[in-house]
Amino acid sequence: MSVATDARSELPAELIEFVDEWRDRPGNLIMILHKMQGVYGYVPREAALALARYMDVPLARIYGVITFYHYFKLSKPGRNQMSVCMGTACYLKGAGDLIAEIEQLLGIGVNSVTEDGEFSLESVRCVGCCGLAPVLTVNGEVYGKVNKKELAGIVAKHRDA
Repeated sequence: MSVATDARSELPAELIEFVDEWRDRPGNLIMILHKMQGVYGYVPREAALALARYMDVPLARIYGVITFYHYFKLSKPGRNQMSVCMGTACYLKGAGDLIAEIEQLLGIGVNSVTEDGEFSLESVRCVGCCGLAPVLTVNGEVYGKVNKKELAGIVAKHRDA
């Protein structure tokens, strides 16, 4: 049995199908890693290793792409993914204070996950809602013109969901 065949059995069928479709296209690795993150919610090391074997590319090349682009996650995010925009408008309107308050509420820092796996927190460059600054997103839901007093309610809403 070949290395690629072994690796094929370690990856989900939908990912194998996608890899086979994209294998010979320009920019394939980025697209495949996007799909992998869509399947797992992040890029697990074991899956990256199996992908490297299946595609016959060095693992270092895969990690080069993963670590270069901010979008890719190397650890499993919380069930509720909180992102605070730190673009210029949001920063000037107090996004740093929002991060500090969320860190207090959840007991974690940026790029961390709560012990119960319920929440993860990240700081992002810009979500494109500058007119609503400061902006927080939770699982893709946008909260605009957020102030610190609203954060406990937002956390409670998602914890109970």
